[in-house]
Amino acid sequence: MYHNNGIRILAGLLNVPLVPVTVKKFSNGETNVKISESVRDEDVFIIQSGCADVNDNFMELLILISACKTASARRITAVIPCFPYARNDKKEKSRAPITAKLVANMLTVAGPTIQIQGFFDIPVDNLWSEPLMIGYVKRHIPGWENGIIVSPDAGGAKRVTAMADKLGIEFAIIHRKREGRSLSAPERMEILVGDVKDKVAILLDDMIDTGNTLALAVKTLHEKGAKSIIALISHGLLSGDNSQLDDLPMNRLVVTNTIPQKEHQKSCKKLVTIDVSPTIAESIRRTHNGESISLLFGEWAETSGVEIM
Repeated sequence: MYHNNGIRILAGLLNVPLVPVTVKKFSNGETNVKISESVRDEDVFIIQSGCADVNDNFMELLILISACKTASARRITAVIPCFPYARNDKKEKSRAPITAKLVANMLTVAGPTIQIQGFFDIPVDNLWSEPLMIGYVKRHIPGWENGIIVSPDAGGAKRVTAMADKLGIEFAIIHRKREGRSLSAPERMEILVGDVKDKVAILLDDMIDTGNTLALAVKTLHEKGAKSIIALISHGLLSGDNSQLDDLPMNRLVVTNTIPQKEHQKSCKKLVTIDVSPTIAESIRRTHNGESISLLFGEWAETSGVEIM
């Protein structure tokens, strides 16, 4: 499950009871799964996110899919709020693995319908967080009309330009580089495109892990005269020292709850969480009923009442 509280909210929105599953490990570390109710000829949805103990959680997902198949489930859909190994989705240098493709192949062999985007030969629906972010901006960021959407690297250019167009505001792109050839050389950032002076800077990215990129970007925006800084991040892994984020000159760090955030909120007071349960619940309902998923990612998501946790 992507986390216990989230799955309970999701089940409540669908008015469907959760099926108890027992997961335990043998003494040698192997995972054992037992489904407590019959799933014969049922439409089964398994929700598992790539967080915490990623490898164990992924194996649980694969074993659960296999268990449902052998128990004669009519259809099995894997809903993965945060796709494991998503950062390794291309070959960056010689002898580097494309691990996201390997994960996709393993899921394909397991045989579910996948509710994520990737390298698949089976049906896929991507669940976008962008409309939820747009809804948050319009409701909770005063003066966003005089804002600017900022990408912390060139790789996010497509993401920020799309969101800037939908909000009708400007965008900026930051470039990160080392001050020297050594891997230990200090890094700095410079704004390649856009002017953030006296504007509400909305920093947009897909993932935050240690927070180093975010810290560099926020300091750069502050030095360039941004009026205020709000970071919008889809997946908040936050595996580093989160207390340092409170010292950054930013107003808020906004993430979704595709990763559990309860512990992170204790160490980072600026952290705000957007609940994705309504989006996942509605996608499950539409998939079960054979309705369009794409309709989820327009006005429905922007006006569906984003719950801030």
